Amino acid sequence: MKKVTFILANLLLSLTMAANGVDGVQMFPACGAEGVNIDTHLTLTFPDEVTVGSKGKICVYDLTTGRLADCLDLSIPAGPVTSQANNPDAVYTPVPYQYKSQDINNRNTKPGTPSGAAAWSQDVGKYQLTIIGGFSDAFHFYPVIVHDRTATIYLHHQMLEYGHRYAVTIDADVFPGFKGIKGKRAWTFTTKSSAPAKDSRHIAVAADGSGDFSTVQGAMDFVPDFLSTEQERVTITVANGEYEELVYFRNKRFVTIEGASRDGVFIHYPNNEVFNPHPWDIKTNEKRGTFPSRRAAFAADNCTDMVFRNLTLQTDCQGQAEGFLLNGERNYVENVRIKGSGDALQVNGSAYFQNCVIEGDADTILGRGPSYFNHCTLVSWGPFMWIRNNEENHGNIFIDCHFRGLGQDAVIARLPDNHGQNYPHAEVVLLNCTLENIPPVGFGPVAESARTATLLEFNSHNPDGTLTDVSQRHPVTRQLHPIHDAATIANYYDWRYVLVAK
Repeated sequence: MKKVTFILANLLLSLTMAANGVDGVQMFPACGAEGVNIDTHLTLTFPDEVTVGSKGKICVYDLTTGRLADCLDLSIPAGPVTSQANNPDAVYTPVPYQYKSQDINNRNTKPGTPSGAAAWSQDVGKYQLTIIGGFSDAFHFYPVIVHDRTATIYLHHQMLEYGHRYAVTIDADVFPGFKGIKGKRAWTFTTKSSAPAKDSRHIAVAADGSGDFSTVQGAMDFVPDFLSTEQERVTITVANGEYEELVYFRNKRFVTIEGASRDGVFIHYPNNEVFNPHPWDIKTNEKRGTFPSRRAAFAADNCTDMVFRNLTLQTDCQGQAEGFLLNGERNYVENVRIKGSGDALQVNGSAYFQNCVIEGDADTILGRGPSYFNHCTLVSWGPFMWIRNNEENHGNIFIDCHFRGLGQDAVIARLPDNHGQNYPHAEVVLLNCTLENIPPVGFGPVAESARTATLLEFNSHNPDGTLTDVSQRHPVTRQLHPIHDAATIANYYDWRYVLVAK
């Protein structure tokens, strides 16, 4: 009898799905699935290539409470596609940006709610907005991303709850040629009954839903802010897979994010300064304590004692677009591939990079430092860096690294005037590095206002091991002598001198 009932139930479900026009479309989570992660994306795989429309709604109903849990309106554009107008009256925040530990999410706060000295977002109702990582000012995001036959639906962050049953409906206009999903029986799923234990020290992320979380963002949202000791360290393991998600978290300490393999864990998102600019009235990104930047694909903000290992972090956009933006102190990055455009990696605060690959278009490394790069590979079409440290700390130090230029302007570093100011204490030091396709001048342009910068080289060599011809180097640079400068060389080889002492 039970078997007959089960067969009839499945037949009824199949007929309902066919009547609602979803036959032949594979859904994830599958209809009727249980134990679904609360951070899951919703995906539809069509028989043929699909496009996303510019109208219609995707709604998720909470069948446990009888309420609408979330709704995506496709008539609202994802975000701007042209740079915002320059505001000559924009100022740096008059007081250091306050990083508070608060429970701010899309369920309890309106996206666009200002923080710091910023005004209310002008984009409320104009573009898609979602709160990520407790940042109430919110991010623009794509509600649907399509690749060939697969459409991934991105709900507003943290809208689903544990132990609830949900139903998804999709208007016919969302995917042209698709009849949509109607009613509250065609696509249902139930989330896991409970979160991992609060004192969990190991959290698993897997894109297929087999871990504690399906996204890196979901796992980081779970980790408490400001863990106090190394003994409390939380390790997040990320299974091989593609993670197309905009990641932003803040106030984390003593957390390790470790992928199964560098090339197997691919975390990426199409983000840049145009799509997620700084507030129109507030400058960002230049001084300590300024308003957080939102243009990176993966950002760790105000984070300390973090470890990032065996990952690929990439932005899919051109322009000012970091693959990785790291703000904080005493952070360690190992065997990570970072790919961006202008400013592919931005570092503000002490960080150690070991065996990393960093690829960009120009000013591939930006920030205030100090940063220590050991056995890293750097690839750039234009200048490798525009270092902006001041007298408070060291800049960028490279030990046994490989610089590979892809264009004729791939100088190691430049220091032009920047809107009337410069960085006279900027510091770039290369020790025993391999230089490939680097212009003979090595560094430049260096404006008169930055002639006091520290630009040092020792034992630079070509890929075949022969010494690099440095006879045409910019006059501001200095070649270190193995005997006369032995103490200086020894200091820079010591990461403690670079990252701690000043």
